[in-house]
Amino acid sequence: MATWREVFKIFLQLGMTSFGGPTAHVGYFRQAFVEQRQWLNESQFAQLLAICQFLPGPASSQLGFAIGLHRAGWQGALAAFVAFTSPSVILLIAFAALLPLLGPLHSEMLLHGLKLVPVAVVLHAVVAMAQSLLVDMSRRFIALLAVLIIVWVDSSWGQILAIVMGAGLGLVLMSHVPAKPASAIYVSIQEAVARILLIGFAGCLVLALIWVSSTGVEQFLASYYRAGALVFGGAHVVLPLLDQAVVTTGLVSETDFMAGYGAAQAVPGPMFTLAAFLGYIQGGLGYALLGVIAIFLPGFLLLAGILPFWHKITKLAWSGRIVAGVNAAVVGLLIATLYDPIATSALLGPIDWLVAIVAFALLQWARLSPLWIVCFCVLATSIVAYIF
Repeated sequence: MATWREVFKIFLQLGMTSFGGPTAHVGYFRQAFVEQRQWLNESQFAQLLAICQFLPGPASSQLGFAIGLHRAGWQGALAAFVAFTSPSVILLIAFAALLPLLGPLHSEMLLHGLKLVPVAVVLHAVVAMAQSLLVDMSRRFIALLAVLIIVWVDSSWGQILAIVMGAGLGLVLMSHVPAKPASAIYVSIQEAVARILLIGFAGCLVLALIWVSSTGVEQFLASYYRAGALVFGGAHVVLPLLDQAVVTTGLVSETDFMAGYGAAQAVPGPMFTLAAFLGYIQGGLGYALLGVIAIFLPGFLLLAGILPFWHKITKLAWSGRIVAGVNAAVVGLLIATLYDPIATSALLGPIDWLVAIVAFALLQWARLSPLWIVCFCVLATSIVAYIF
C-alpha cells in the first residue's frame, strides 16, 4: 500500500507534465498506474474511468482523486488532487503574464505542438486497453456501438448513453463472463459516510442555486460550484457556464476570459483550474484559491459518495457481465474521442501525421516517458515552422 507522500510525488510529476487535456490525462494515468506501477489492472482502471465519465465534474481530476483514494485512502485522494492541480494553478497566472511576451508565432508553434501530444498518448492507451479488454466479439461489438453512439449523439450525453448501453449489453450478451468481476475496486469509505457526502453535494447545490442573485463571496462561490456540479463532459463543456457566470455579469472582460482559456490549454493539468485565473482577476489570490475549491468540490463529493455503492454492486452475481460491458464501452469512448476532437483538431497536414506517428512509436516501442513525447512534439513542430 502506497503512502500519501508517494501518491503526492507521482501526481505532482503528472501535474507538471500532463499536457493535452482530460482524454490525454487518461493515457498518462494509465501508463503511470497500470503499466509502470501496477496500482490498478486494466479492469479496475476502466471501471474508475467509466464512473468518472458518467458523473458530472472534471473527469480526469476525478479519476486521479479516485486512484489516490483507492491506493492510500482520504490522505491519498487529497494528495492526488493537490499535487495534480497545483502546478497548473500556479502556471496559469504566470503564463497569463508571460503570454504577450512570447509573440504570436512562438505561441502558435507551442500550442500546435502540444495538441499533437494527446494523439500519441491516447492512441497508446487505446491500443493497450483494446488488447486487454476487447478479448471477444461481444466486447468488440459493444466498443464499436459505443463509438457510433458518441459520434451520433454529439454531446456529453453521448458518453453517458454509451456507458449505459455497455452495461445493458454486457448483462445480455456476456453469459460466458464470470459472474463477478475478478478485480473489484475497494475504497475505505463506509456507506453512512458516503450518504453524508451525497447529501452534502445536494445541499451545496441547492444553496448555489438559491444564491444566483446574491453578491460578494456567496455569489462567487455559488457560480463556481454550479459550474462544477452541472457540467457533464468536463473541460471545454464548463466554458459556457463560466462565461455566463463571470463575463455576462460583467465581472471579467471577454478578452481576459479568452486569454485565460488559451493559457489553460497551454499548461499541463486540468482545465478546470481556469477558475484560478478568473478568481485571481476577480479578487486576487484568495478568490483564486476559493474558485478552485468551489469548482472541484461537487465532483469529488459526488464521486466519493458513489464509489462505495459501486463496490457493493460488483459483489452481486451478475456484476461481472456489467463490468465487462462497461469496460468495452470505455474503450469505444476513448476511440471516438481520439478521432474527434483530438485528431481532427491536431492533425492538419502530412507533417502533423508524421510527428504523431513517430511520437506514438516512441511511446509504444521505445517506452519513452510522456515527458519526452511532449518535448519531441513541441521541438518537431517548431523546427518545421522555422524551415517552412
